[in-house]
Amino acid sequence: MQGFADVHDPVMKDRIVELLRPALSRPGALYVDGTLGLAGHAIAILEACPEARLIGIDRDPDAHEVARERLGSLNDRATLVHAVYDELPDVLDDLGIARVDGILLDLGLSSLQIDREERGFAYRVDAPLDMRMNPTEGPTAADFLNTATQQQITNVLKWYGEERFADRIARAVVAERENAPFERSGRLVEVISGAIPAAARHTGGHPAKRTFQALRIEVNRELNALEGVLPAAVDALAVGGRMAVLSYHSLEDRLVKRTFAAGAADRAPRDLPVVPENLKAELALVTRGAERPDDEETAANPRAASARLRVAERIREAS
Repeated sequence: MQGFADVHDPVMKDRIVELLRPALSRPGALYVDGTLGLAGHAIAILEACPEARLIGIDRDPDAHEVARERLGSLNDRATLVHAVYDELPDVLDDLGIARVDGILLDLGLSSLQIDREERGFAYRVDAPLDMRMNPTEGPTAADFLNTATQQQITNVLKWYGEERFADRIARAVVAERENAPFERSGRLVEVISGAIPAAARHTGGHPAKRTFQALRIEVNRELNALEGVLPAAVDALAVGGRMAVLSYHSLEDRLVKRTFAAGAADRAPRDLPVVPENLKAELALVTRGAERPDDEETAANPRAASARLRVAERIREAS
């Protein structure tokens, strides 16, 4: 495929390689990229860790075609699987794998999805209002807007987009769909812009940004998938294995923080003088809090600005 040779470097690529390399240096090390996308992180890790093998997971069939091309000779060390990342236990079971040494989840949209205008993710381009990461399955963003109640739309915009004008936008959407069903993104952008007070349209970025984010998360059930994969991924890690998660939304980061913090805490009552081995923490936090891209990276790639990176290491088997 053309057009992807000069894509932006993956977000925080060098730092992720640095933090995952210690877990992927032994012969036969297994690295799971649960959000393969254009394979940018995967290529960097396979090149830096010549002993490692890749299991690349992505729900988007387009991603597999592009990733295969970009991996080139590295395909000999790669197994690509068409699945959603919360299907990780089934993927590993089908491959006969009990434990892996490194896992990366780069949440949100890939450059492939953003840059393909016909997919409907971009609010700056008029396109079919789709937003499905797997364009062959499930309802589209248009389906949701045309069938959901006003309260359901309001809730999605508030929860997933943190949109303070969610009520006004939902009311406008329901009124407008009475004229004709929503089909294209351009019409939705016009409705959103008209529903937001004039003074607010020129602050906080594009007025449709938060609504489009919320619809994408809803259509793809992204938070549901993340809630499912986090404990499963921790369970799949071998002792000494590391898991990295790049999130771009406060709700995503909160789920990751909570999972890692729970795994890094002893489970014994506080008044016990000695913590029994079976109640000791299973994880160690590799990053202090969430790391962020530096100013140079965000200037070169504005999409990285909201990224938060957390990494944890498995230090003990579950009891």
